[in-house]
Amino acid sequence: METIFYAIGWTFVSALQALPLRMVARIGRAGGAIAYFLDARHRKVALKNMARCFPEKPAAEITALLKENFRRLGENYASAVKTSSMSAEAIRPHLSFSGCDKVAKFREDGTPQSRVIAIGHFGNFELYARFGDFVTGFKAASTYRALRQPSLNRLMQSMRSRSGCQFFERRTGAAALKAAMADTGLLLGLLADQHAGDTGIKLPFFGRDCSTSAAPAVFALRYHCPLHTAICYRVGLAKWHVEAGDAIPTAIDGEPRSSADIMRDVNAAYEAGIRRDPANWFWVHNRWKPGKWRERAVDRAASPESDPAGEA
Repeated sequence: METIFYAIGWTFVSALQALPLRMVARIGRAGGAIAYFLDARHRKVALKNMARCFPEKPAAEITALLKENFRRLGENYASAVKTSSMSAEAIRPHLSFSGCDKVAKFREDGTPQSRVIAIGHFGNFELYARFGDFVTGFKAASTYRALRQPSLNRLMQSMRSRSGCQFFERRTGAAALKAAMADTGLLLGLLADQHAGDTGIKLPFFGRDCSTSAAPAVFALRYHCPLHTAICYRVGLAKWHVEAGDAIPTAIDGEPRSSADIMRDVNAAYEAGIRRDPANWFWVHNRWKPGKWRERAVDRAASPESDPAGEA
């Protein structure tokens, strides 16, 4: 069965990668439009999420935004398959970055500096792995959660590896990631805009408490790295723009801030990005799930016992 899964996946990937990117994007948008009508479960989740976050928007506008959101999800997924095989030169007409000057490799004294980037499920989020193509001098790295099917996971990682970004599995790669953080000049991107389960900290997002991963704050505090956010916006068919934000303060008057305060700023940056383009985010995921985190809600960021790699 694994061999069959791999063969089907490889055939699908090869077919998309053989086509021009704009054609792949159109195919993806068509698939997303179909999924809007067929995938009732995720459509209902997305509708509930968006209606609660934008109570001021009329129902017709919410519906229009969700239809576009599903089309973009299809476009982003299909395009990610294609862009994973493209060289830096080939992808430049389709991808731009701003704020790169804010993410410097060196400290003021000229010594090497690693940085943490809090990223999210905006646009074609696989393109965050291309940060190293635009911010020179860094070794890009990120974390991922392995797929349940080993063969499909190998296929996915083989595509991601072409970007030159190092990937660490969240559950099994903690030791390797910690070792990498001991190096300098690492640009570590961590997804932090989804429900973090019982280990998350309770913070508001669109006015409602949700379980928030402390990983970006934990890494920034533990390894004394500046922390930024980066958001990928769709700016046209098969075209994306990634914006890096200003450094989020991790200390005030020489004293470290709590991870809750730091991640509250990260959540605010995510929320601003969603308000700017509501159809650009991953609404089909329910970030506001209830759970034990509501009672526990412990801020473990600065404690020596905390395990940031396990929270990524």
